[in-house]
Amino acid sequence: MNAKKISKQSMTEGSLWNKILGFAFPLAMTGILQQMFNAADIAVVGNYTGDLGEACMAAVGANTPIINFIVNGFLGISLGTNVVIANAVGSKDDETVKKAVHTSMIVAIIGGILVALLGELLAEPILRSQNIADDSVNMAILYFRIYIAGTPVILLYNFEAAIFRGIGNTRMPFIALVISGVINVGLNIFFVVFMNRTVDGVATATVISNMISGIILLLFLRKSKTPARFDEKRLKVDWPVLGKIVKIGIPASLQACVFSAANIIIQSAINGLGTVVAAASSAAFNIEIFSYYVLNSFGQACTTITGQNYGAKKIDRCKKTLKLCLLEGIVIEGLMVTTLLICGKNLISIFTDNPELVEIGYIRVMFITTAHLFSLFYDVMSGYMRGYGISLSPALVTMFCICGIRIFWIYTVFEKFRSFQTIMTVYPISLGTTAVAIFILLLIKRPARKLGA
Repeated sequence: MNAKKISKQSMTEGSLWNKILGFAFPLAMTGILQQMFNAADIAVVGNYTGDLGEACMAAVGANTPIINFIVNGFLGISLGTNVVIANAVGSKDDETVKKAVHTSMIVAIIGGILVALLGELLAEPILRSQNIADDSVNMAILYFRIYIAGTPVILLYNFEAAIFRGIGNTRMPFIALVISGVINVGLNIFFVVFMNRTVDGVATATVISNMISGIILLLFLRKSKTPARFDEKRLKVDWPVLGKIVKIGIPASLQACVFSAANIIIQSAINGLGTVVAAASSAAFNIEIFSYYVLNSFGQACTTITGQNYGAKKIDRCKKTLKLCLLEGIVIEGLMVTTLLICGKNLISIFTDNPELVEIGYIRVMFITTAHLFSLFYDVMSGYMRGYGISLSPALVTMFCICGIRIFWIYTVFEKFRSFQTIMTVYPISLGTTAVAIFILLLIKRPARKLGA
């Protein structure tokens, strides 16, 4: 495969509707496949660890919001990499592309090492504060320790994927994930079924597969014939470029951290309802997240394509990108939500044959997938503003609306009506409020008029 052909996709010329789909589809499939491979962790321990199945499922599920909190802080910064590279590609500033690539690689490795060390130190106190049932808590700590040790390679893959997205290529991260994901499933079966391991086996498989995907993308970046080519001789931090990345990435990072913190509080409330509810929620999360990756792919498409066209000073194409991302996203996300509502119970049954778990899990699928239609609107509009370099205000609005409402809900409404349905009700309320608030912010900011001028 020609390295130049796979490394750069210009979004500043030609028809937009097919470029949006061409960008969003591999990105959505990357997220969905990644979740399918992660879901394999829960499916394998749920079906092949005997009487420990439900406890193992709850242990892995309890880790999700905590790991997201730790890792997503740096993934928010990778969004800054995406925007800086997209702007530079649009303005044909090859030198900035080169500097952003090598600066981002250093941030990924150093950041990953720091996160791994901090995570190992805090593993036990963090997990023991989450109301995890006694039969799951030690396994949750074990899973966390192994997973967090692999943070350097996990961040490396995600920053490399951000580089590819910045130059308009979402196919290579998808290809890398397919290869590493198949290996992950194979290793899950090997460690759990043949080596009689539990959560430690699936955590080890996840780290190994992430390392493989990171290596694959690194090899393709080294072979690239574009300015995004990785050359270890150029590996140094460019402070002005890092400043641009951080200016966009830090607000997104704070948003992700606060968002994850709110979800940790929600997960703690779920854990307090017992192992069965926690296991059901864990299984359902691996189904409902599919619809999130679809809507998020249009948000990221809007960021990258707007970013390239803003760099090229083609403001009309920026505005058209917003409209088409919303339109195409509504159609495709609507189809995804409908499919999950129809097939939800059957999909949850992959993880467990306990009918009670299936019924409880389906409650989560119903509430959250329908609420994702609100998420589509605020994700695309936020992505549009970030393409112009406006990152702080969308992050603040999202933090206040989503996180503030969820935290308030758990400590007030849930305290009076302690049920799983009560917890799930906060999702459509918080996401709908955020969609309205981001729309108002977009009307106030009017980036096409103000920055375009």
